[in-house]
Amino acid sequence: MDIAMEPDFDEKQDVAIISPDESMDDAESEERIRADDFEAIKKAHMPEIPDVEVEVEATHTWHIENWRNSPRREHGPVFHCGGDPWRVLFFPYGNNVDAASFYLEHGWEDKPAEDWYACVQFMLMLWNPNDPTIYLTHTAQHRFTGDEGDWGFTRFAELRRLFAASWDDRGRPMVEDNRVNMTAFVRKMKDPTGVLWHSFVNYDSKKATGMVGLKNQGATCYLNSLLQSLYFTNQFRKSIYQIPTEHDQDYRTNTAYALQRLFYQLQTSDTAVPTHELTTAFGWDSKQIFEQQDVQELSRILMEKMEEKMKGTEAENSLAKMFVGKMKTYISCINVDYESSRIEDFWDLQLNVSGNKNLDDSFKDYIQVETMEGDNKYFAEGYGLQDAKKGVIFESFPQVLHLQLKRFEYDFQRDTMMKINDRYEFPEVWDASPYLAEGADRSQSWIYHLHGVLVHSGDLNAGHYYAFLKPNKEGEFYKFDDDRVTRSTKREALDDNFGGEYTNLTNGTRTEQRNPYTRTWSTKKSMNAYMLVYIRESALDNIFLQEKDVEPPAYLARKFAEERDLLEKRRKEREEAHLYMEALVANTNNFISFQGFDIIPWKVDSAVPAAPKRYRVLKATTIADFVKQIASDFGMEPAATRAWVIVNRQNGTARPDQPMKIPEMTLDQIWQSVASKMHELRLWLEEAKDKDEEGRPVFGDSKCELTQVQGDRPVLLFLKHFDPESQSLVGVGYFYAAFFDKVQDLSPSILKLMNWPAGTNFRMYEEIKQNMIEPMKPKQTLQASEIQEGDIITVQKSMSEKEEKAFAAAGKITDTQQFYDNMLNRIRVRFSPKNLPETEETTFDLVLSKKMTYAQFSQAVGDRLEVDPTHLRFSPVNMATGRAKAPIRHTTMNTLGQILAPTYNAYAQSNTQRNDALYYEILEVSLSELEMRKNVRVYWLTEGISKEEQVDILIPKNGCMEDLVEPLARKVNLAEDLKPRIRFYEAHGNKVYKYVGMEYAVASLNEFVALYAEIVPEEEDEAGENDRVISVYQFDKEPSKAHGIPFPFLMKDGEIFKDTKERLSKRTGIKGKQFEKIKFAVVQRSTYSKPEYLTDEDILSEKMTSRDDHLGMDHVNRKSNWNRGDSIFIR
Repeated sequence: MDIAMEPDFDEKQDVAIISPDESMDDAESEERIRADDFEAIKKAHMPEIPDVEVEVEATHTWHIENWRNSPRREHGPVFHCGGDPWRVLFFPYGNNVDAASFYLEHGWEDKPAEDWYACVQFMLMLWNPNDPTIYLTHTAQHRFTGDEGDWGFTRFAELRRLFAASWDDRGRPMVEDNRVNMTAFVRKMKDPTGVLWHSFVNYDSKKATGMVGLKNQGATCYLNSLLQSLYFTNQFRKSIYQIPTEHDQDYRTNTAYALQRLFYQLQTSDTAVPTHELTTAFGWDSKQIFEQQDVQELSRILMEKMEEKMKGTEAENSLAKMFVGKMKTYISCINVDYESSRIEDFWDLQLNVSGNKNLDDSFKDYIQVETMEGDNKYFAEGYGLQDAKKGVIFESFPQVLHLQLKRFEYDFQRDTMMKINDRYEFPEVWDASPYLAEGADRSQSWIYHLHGVLVHSGDLNAGHYYAFLKPNKEGEFYKFDDDRVTRSTKREALDDNFGGEYTNLTNGTRTEQRNPYTRTWSTKKSMNAYMLVYIRESALDNIFLQEKDVEPPAYLARKFAEERDLLEKRRKEREEAHLYMEALVANTNNFISFQGFDIIPWKVDSAVPAAPKRYRVLKATTIADFVKQIASDFGMEPAATRAWVIVNRQNGTARPDQPMKIPEMTLDQIWQSVASKMHELRLWLEEAKDKDEEGRPVFGDSKCELTQVQGDRPVLLFLKHFDPESQSLVGVGYFYAAFFDKVQDLSPSILKLMNWPAGTNFRMYEEIKQNMIEPMKPKQTLQASEIQEGDIITVQKSMSEKEEKAFAAAGKITDTQQFYDNMLNRIRVRFSPKNLPETEETTFDLVLSKKMTYAQFSQAVGDRLEVDPTHLRFSPVNMATGRAKAPIRHTTMNTLGQILAPTYNAYAQSNTQRNDALYYEILEVSLSELEMRKNVRVYWLTEGISKEEQVDILIPKNGCMEDLVEPLARKVNLAEDLKPRIRFYEAHGNKVYKYVGMEYAVASLNEFVALYAEIVPEEEDEAGENDRVISVYQFDKEPSKAHGIPFPFLMKDGEIFKDTKERLSKRTGIKGKQFEKIKFAVVQRSTYSKPEYLTDEDILSEKMTSRDDHLGMDHVNRKSNWNRGDSIFIR
């Protein structure tokens, strides 16, 4: 094809450039069609588009005169088609190319109406009026709009060819005598969906359909299809709204609340709705979001979760009334009056597509009757072996019937899952009555109407999901394709999704098309229905409730309004952030409430009583105005309050530096000049306790008695008190002292603040920083002691030696410095059980010291749990996964702080464990004894091999297998008489590796194999002389693809395999159709040997001649996921 170039300058603006059709030279024949025979030309070169109906068509010819003297750009005469004006746009010398350019464009003088459009198939034909057999045509189709008003061919025909003396050896030119004709054939097409040939640029689903779609998070199109289907099942939506969630604040913890929010947004939003809230509530992360899952499984799990949420509410049982039907599985004797049956509920049905042409064929296949006769007779109680009929019949169908079409099946030849793209038809109206039991209730019609078609386009490994749904009872179908909703025709919803072969649009032959998702070619349509939703005719009014009857709870609207207001507030805050600053403010009350380092905790949560108050304030606010605004918050008089700015010192402390005495200074100026190294402005408020005669506040520094030494000045000091009795260290208050006062001169002020009587002896310490608490020398001056503004002095009453011993005996700290050290190393540690569920009783926090040894913190945990600390073992917590790391050795010399935050060498770049948490285990034996024991993991088998239980047992390293029996029996609650019947065997690679006797040494157990234990089957007690136990394992197609649990099995001499299979079914616990699908084979030990498959007439003992042979069970490994890593889940 000739592709148009993109020139730097395009004289025709906003003209779409498309590739023209191939030249029509091949249309030439012995009797060439004449260009003026318009009907013949249209039939030959402009075939109608299949499945698109023509509304109206028109033909117009423009006689172009004097080509060579035409302007660079020219319009032809306006003509009409379907009431719309049209004309041809002509570039005689090309639109920046060396070819003539022709375009069809609408002929409105001004821009057409905003919502005007026309879907047009058109053909432009250039022809010689002197010889109408000389012509050239090009065809195209386009959706013309106000923005895309023209479409056509930039390289319609090369100029050199047009003016050549002979047009393609016809003996005369195309443009002859400077004249030529241009005929436009225009067909305006009907557009029942409103989106025919739509580019979807600026498409508005809400405006076009009144509905909105769901955003795709990555690979969640399958989820979107299911959610839209459930949303438009109005009764389901009403039931979801009835779940009480008014008091739920976090959608992440409640799936029902998240689903309500999603439905509310679908009902009220003008744009596509995101699903991240719901998937977050499901507990999904990027792994699930970018991995397509099974819709049926997701639907069932979602229904179960919603059923749980509806218990005890007005919506209880509403889902079962909508979605649950009943089927009867029966075996009915032919010759005697006996029937065994059971009735079961079903939420959906899986129907076979392979081998069936339509929905009725699948239901006939589902209820197909199997005759049990000959060797397969049924044993009827009281009648013995009888000929019987076995099958399934339906007692009732639900109001809303979900049908899962089995488009994905295992291909045994290819040894993989494959998608079935065979043609499979389903009707818009379907009668379910032929598939009901004779005694079923037929008082009302069992006619069903199609509500939804969920479609998969693609193959097993790549594809896309979308849905066609009827939002109301008598409406039309709409297509829901993630965030886009469009009207749809019945043919698009039904016929186009039957699957089957592509056919050539013109002659009906088979053809290939490329799948847009897999980029592969195929003769079969890859887009086909995989799930159908039918609604019973008699329930249509009940399911399709009117919108006024499906109103969401009022509190949902209120919550969304509050969230919008909050978002708007945050947006405004972000926009105005440069005008504001954060200010932290505290006063003496914060200091008095605080036990810790510094004067208050500037970085803790505001809920702590000692924490400062946080303000968001304009930077231009003056300090005077700010104090006036906030003083009342602290119960202080604004006129008697002044602010001190807090600064960070080089030693890591934060202390008051100077009072703000210039009331006109703005907070920003203060922060820039004094405290710019901090993220926020920190202030401490001081309140004057006295006033002068004129009522002005008198602060403490003005009343401080100074010495006569030059340079003396008042110094603000904070006082803390350490009380050994209560083991507390709290703020007392503040006072002023002269800079040249001696330390001992501070006694009167301290005694007054402490309310201690005169003569009380006490010790004084300076809190320099967290790890530096120094005694103060009484005869040194404050200057010599390097005391600064805002320093902290801690006092403690002097104690006698007897008092100190008494406190020490009670486990109390008696020294201020020691108490500070204890605070510095204090840490809160979360202890959780390693192998038990976390509850309030088993998970707890302890405040401990980082200096504690293993024995000391183990003792503290033991006291909390009331267990012997020597029976406790601890493990660090992995920061990324939350799982336990390797246990900590109880002989470690590291302290608790070193255990929680180990020092890594240069080869380890980061710490991967939490520094505030440990797992604990309560062991059956002490840690010392544990070192003499070995942990043996046993897989205990019950119910044949269908269930296994993992059991960990500690036994002496020098013990034998017999030592495992008692603790194993205790853990699995085994009866006393069954203990002697326990058997152990090892398995490797899903095959029996070795039978382990009771005298076998535990130390010899291989840690790389699995150890199984079971009760020896009773049939082995009755084994004949030539019977022997063989090893059985399971594989999937190839003997090397072993899976599942291997097991010992008694092979009876001379027994035909039909009887052997009956014992195998009993031995494995696998029954019914699942067992019937298993093929059995003798597999020799050699890796390259082919399995020898067995028939019912074979005798196993004759086939298994070597003791190294295995009996193989060949069946699909159900635990291997063909399309995903982990099974889908909803938290």
